[in-house]
Amino acid sequence: MRRGIAVIATALAAGAVHAAEYRIALLAPADDARLDRDRVERAYFGHPTGPAADGVQMALKDARFELEAAGHKIALATEEVDSAEAARQAAGRSVKGGAAMLIVDLPAAWTLAVADAVKVPVVNVGDASDALREGECRANLFHTLPSERMRADALAQTLVERRWRNVLLLAGPTPEDAARTAVVEAAAKRYGLKIVGKKPYKLSADPRERDLANPLLLTSGSGYDVVWVVDSDGEFARMLPYRIAQPRPVVGDAGLTALAWHAQFERFGAVQVSRRFHRAAGRPMTAHDWAAWMAGKTAVAAVVEAGKNGLPPLTATPVDGSKGVPLTYRPWDGQLRQTLLLTDGQGVVSTAPVDGILHPKNALDTLGADEPEKRCKHPR
Repeated sequence: MRRGIAVIATALAAGAVHAAEYRIALLAPADDARLDRDRVERAYFGHPTGPAADGVQMALKDARFELEAAGHKIALATEEVDSAEAARQAAGRSVKGGAAMLIVDLPAAWTLAVADAVKVPVVNVGDASDALREGECRANLFHTLPSERMRADALAQTLVERRWRNVLLLAGPTPEDAARTAVVEAAAKRYGLKIVGKKPYKLSADPRERDLANPLLLTSGSGYDVVWVVDSDGEFARMLPYRIAQPRPVVGDAGLTALAWHAQFERFGAVQVSRRFHRAAGRPMTAHDWAAWMAGKTAVAAVVEAGKNGLPPLTATPVDGSKGVPLTYRPWDGQLRQTLLLTDGQGVVSTAPVDGILHPKNALDTLGADEPEKRCKHPR
């Protein structure tokens, strides 16, 4: 037995000497406003609370023995950029320096600049906009963070399951809010919810606009089962639960929301994942951290399966996300299929897709744009 162990150890050591090193680069914003102290302390639903590098590094650390057994290494380089042009140049330098994959935690326009500048896979971990998966998709662009449409579909399925079909929709004033509100309306139509009212709100220091931020006035009347709030900033939504006119649940960007991850998820080894992350980063694991971790695990899975022609297609590489099922990238838009967690911020209430929602091939494809919709013109 001891001789067998020694032989294995010798083989691993010999493989390590001749290990093939793969390089990946992480591009992140310089002076990231999302990580300002006041925003991080508020911990808005669905917003990052720390750098993406923490999740990627944990994935590489988790896989060190797997990589060693395969005779490979992964070297991670992180670079901060301050514009789309800087991101494009950094991407070009990284690929010229040997990077086989790029991970980006950047705004949508910057992400597109990176994807257009290189031919290697680009994995988006920070932007949920549906445009990147639809009209502005790219053949080399992949996404571990769920899209806004996936999150809206998960909530819509949950409301249908609970028979909360009549929705009062409160919509924010920003262009991002407008785009996300349209996604909510599409999800409601897809799953047979009825939007019985749609009202704008606005946080303002102008006394003449005070009523636009008054939860009691905005939710006066009856006939709704639930209030769905769209608030990309997060400040208005957080003060909405328990302040509305009727005893009704709040969902969306406060109350009950759909996320890729929550640190209180307790199934499929998730507890161990969250604990490892907390030990390494000193903070709870969020949806953005999980997305970064999955990008790192994607790199590991691809490197382990790499052959003479380089990395295999990412769509051919299942990844374990501690959600109970193998997760794969959709070939029609590059989005990582995944279970979403419904959380009130204190714990995980349920998951989506919900039981009873059917699909001819994969129930995970009931979340987000499905293949027959042909929203992306650049299939992988």
